[in-house]
Amino acid sequence: MVSSTATTVTAYLAELPPERRAEIAAVRDAVNAALPAGYVEVMSYGMIGWVVPLQVYLDTYNGHPLAYAGLAAQKNSNSLYLNCVSASVERTERLKAAWAASGKTLDMGKSCIRFKRANDLALDLIRDEIASTTPAEFIALYETVKPPR
Repeated sequence: MVSSTATTVTAYLAELPPERRAEIAAVRDAVNAALPAGYVEVMSYGMIGWVVPLQVYLDTYNGHPLAYAGLAAQKNSNSLYLNCVSASVERTERLKAAWAASGKTLDMGKSCIRFKRANDLALDLIRDEIASTTPAEFIALYETVKPPR
C-alpha cells in the first residue's frame, strides 16, 4: 500500500495485512506515547499523521495542518516521516549520531526512516525525538524554513 483512502486511523490499520498492521501499530504506539500535548493524530496524505491543527496554526504554505510526523506502510517497507528532525540540520545530525551509537542500521532519506519491522528502529531515539518539541517550538522552527508564498 503506497497511499490509502482510509479516513480514520482505525480504517487504515484494518486495511493492512496482520503482520504489517502489527509493525505499524507498534511504531504508532511509541509515537503516541511520546507525543507532546497539542499535536493531533489524523489521516493525512494517505498515511497516519501527527499534526499541529489549523485551529492552532493556520499560516502553512499549503493550507494543510502542519505535519510533525507521519507513518505509512509502503509497497516494500514501512516509513516513519520525522519532519521534526528534517526541519533542522542539527537535529538530523543528532539523530544520525545517536542512531549509530545504538548499533542499529539507519535507512533514512530527508525525513523518512524506512524499516521492515519495529525492531529495526531505535524506538527509544524515536520517542526522544518525538517528545523533544512542543507544537509552539515546532511552529517556530517551521517559520525559519517555511517556503515563501
